[in-house]
Amino acid sequence: MAKRMILMLSVTVLLLSALGFVKYRQVETAVHAAASFQPPPEAVTSAVAKRELWPSTMSVIGTMEAVQGVTISADLPGTVAKINFESGQSIRKGDVIVELDTRQERAQLAALEAQRDLAKITYGRTEQLVKEGVISKADYDQATAQQRSTEANVAEIKATIERKTIHAPFSGVLGIRKVNLGQYLAAGNPIVTLQALNPIYVNFGVPQQAASQVQVGRNLHVTSQDLAGMAFTGRVSALDSIVDETTRNLQVQATLQNLQGKLKPGMFVQVELGYGKNREAITLPASAISYAPYGDSVFVVEQMKNPKGETYTGVRQQFVKVGATRGDQVSVLTGLKEGDVIVTTGAFKLRNGAAVQVNNEVQPSNSPSPRPEDN
Repeated sequence: MAKRMILMLSVTVLLLSALGFVKYRQVETAVHAAASFQPPPEAVTSAVAKRELWPSTMSVIGTMEAVQGVTISADLPGTVAKINFESGQSIRKGDVIVELDTRQERAQLAALEAQRDLAKITYGRTEQLVKEGVISKADYDQATAQQRSTEANVAEIKATIERKTIHAPFSGVLGIRKVNLGQYLAAGNPIVTLQALNPIYVNFGVPQQAASQVQVGRNLHVTSQDLAGMAFTGRVSALDSIVDETTRNLQVQATLQNLQGKLKPGMFVQVELGYGKNREAITLPASAISYAPYGDSVFVVEQMKNPKGETYTGVRQQFVKVGATRGDQVSVLTGLKEGDVIVTTGAFKLRNGAAVQVNNEVQPSNSPSPRPEDN
């Protein structure tokens, strides 16, 4: 009985050992296969790094502002008697915009003119009588003062009537009317806005490190996404005297021609300002740059060797310093040399040493002045 038990245990141990050895060989084979496994190459597109003449420009956001712009309001209280404009109308300097009711003032003017005429007659008589010695010099002085006082009263009421006729202070385009016929206006109540649109200002800020290169008279170009296909040229006309301590930007003002009135005060626009000499730079599509907090990089396509010594097409991660952008392009200042083959799409799925397959049938946009179809 004991021998039988020992025999059964021996057979069981041998069976388990055999199974363990087989399993060990399977795991060892899988480990070796995994170690030698090469993932399939990733499909990417590429471009050859070339040096191009890169203009020294900066692109910033600007805000349009009228050279002259006011809200026309009533100088004196009164009732609107006549409205001589339509909303959005172009007017010239001196055109009458609104007339307030002046019937009461005109009645007062008639009375004052009568008093002035009487004072003038009295003054003439007094002047003759004082020459003849009939009246005293004091009576003559009183008549003179009365005559001058009535003249001043007439001039004052005429000025009041004139101030109730509201004229355009300069030529421009009116906004939306804010008053109605018969409406009572208190002093200062708004009537309509008036903006001079040609020429027009654009205001924008530049970083303080570039402020020394911005000078009055430099040319710039202004575009707007809302005005597709239109570009405006202007010149820097003024620089602020201080740098904003919050943004560390210097405010710049430029003057543009706006003959068609397409640019409106308050519009946001893109400003491209030249501030130095053109320079050479390696340009790449923006999709080629992998941005990261620890540094921006690209993937350079090279011929590499795997652990078995076999040659394959792979990529090497190269850190670069990027500069300004224009359209779809990014300028690379350091880290690359002319002739390097750079991955332009698919970089997000790559790692250092990864195998790639280059297919350039479809290339990313690489235009300095793209024109999207939906503009």
